[in-house]
Amino acid sequence: MITTRIRISEPQLGPEVETLVIDVLRSGRLAQGPMVRRFEELCAAMAGTTHAIAVGNGTVALEAALQVAGVGPGDEVITTPFTFAATLNAILRRGAVARFADIAEDFTIDPRAVEPLIGPRTRALIPVHLYGLMADMTAMSDVASRHSLAIIEDAAQAHGAARGGRRAGGSGLGCFSFYATKNVTSGEGGCITTDDDDQADTLRVLRNQGMRRRYEHVMIGENLRMTEVAAAIAIPQMERLDEITAARRRNAEQLAALLGEEERLVLPSTPASHRHAWHQYTVLLAADVDRDAVVAQMDDAGIECGVYYPRLVWDHEAYRGNPSVVTAPAPVAAAAARRCLSLPVHPGLDAAAIERIASELRAALL
Repeated sequence: MITTRIRISEPQLGPEVETLVIDVLRSGRLAQGPMVRRFEELCAAMAGTTHAIAVGNGTVALEAALQVAGVGPGDEVITTPFTFAATLNAILRRGAVARFADIAEDFTIDPRAVEPLIGPRTRALIPVHLYGLMADMTAMSDVASRHSLAIIEDAAQAHGAARGGRRAGGSGLGCFSFYATKNVTSGEGGCITTDDDDQADTLRVLRNQGMRRRYEHVMIGENLRMTEVAAAIAIPQMERLDEITAARRRNAEQLAALLGEEERLVLPSTPASHRHAWHQYTVLLAADVDRDAVVAQMDDAGIECGVYYPRLVWDHEAYRGNPSVVTAPAPVAAAAARRCLSLPVHPGLDAAAIERIASELRAALL
């Protein structure tokens, strides 16, 4: 009989979060203030950037970054088709046209597929760091430099990730999410990281209704602010981000050891130059495996699995036939969408839970 259900994600908040949230509530200052600034300092340290600008969520972080990068109606932005809809929504809400480059075997955008898509209207590139693994930002930065393009990193799943000496969020404009399921959560929240002083200044004005100072409106702005409570929820987690990532890494390593002989799986790998944040532990099932049946059997065994993402981002009713969504063959991404399966890897799991996940998955593959 199943007594404990294993969830795909489970925030580990702890008493430090409760204490800090109560401090905010007792302070009487709930809107953006000193707690948000403290959160921003931690985000800048994480990305290794001069600035971090907190906003209400990861989606508005992407849209604001596109705006300060100068992307507007008629411009083209190249991204990956294997991503959450927020990436595409942000492009379309700027009035821009989305084009898509296929992914590499590590689930991230393939820089070799990007350059053939660049044309006279291309303005920006949005690589997506998926499942906690960074895209090849050295190659992407080289492409952007050759063609004078802006880089906006969708780092929603990559808190603390690094690759080849580069940190997630440290190339161009980095956009992080702190949604409830992320490695660090504020419930809802986001931030934008950058080394560009002018862009940082514009972002701070933009998020605050276009005000540089109270009732001094210098641009048409929005309310993108983060609350003090949201910042207080995230700060203790940010302060122990290395510990959180290490726990995820241990769980990933145990899963790899337990599943390494399973012939009907392709396991994720981490090259030596990478620091994987392990937002998800995502395997590829053999082509003849019925993924829905595996998910159902795992669910019956009390284990939640995730399918991120079951179809390419353009393959939804909202985007079909939209002239601003320019599709192209993406066979690697299409295969990943058909075969991907994410297993629980969060820090709330102990060794026995990881053993149970692996055992039930092996049984489901029989």
